[in-house]
Amino acid sequence: MTITQTIDIPADRRITVPREVPTGPVILTFTPAKTETKKKTPISQFFGILSPNTYGNSVAYQRNIRDEWDD
Repeated sequence: MTITQTIDIPADRRITVPREVPTGPVILTFTPAKTETKKKTPISQFFGILSPNTYGNSVAYQRNIRDEWDD
């Protein structure tokens, strides 16, 4: 027997099972409905946000950070 029912979950998050479902062991499948999907921002929109002078020479910046490490 398969019963499909779409319901709204109340604020207290308690639901009742229809009386058609027999007592005893059962398998319930819970599938949340998909809500609105978030629109993904393309990565190309972020190109050029940082000024080239933000970190200066990237190799020199990296070496400076590595010099802070303890050997």
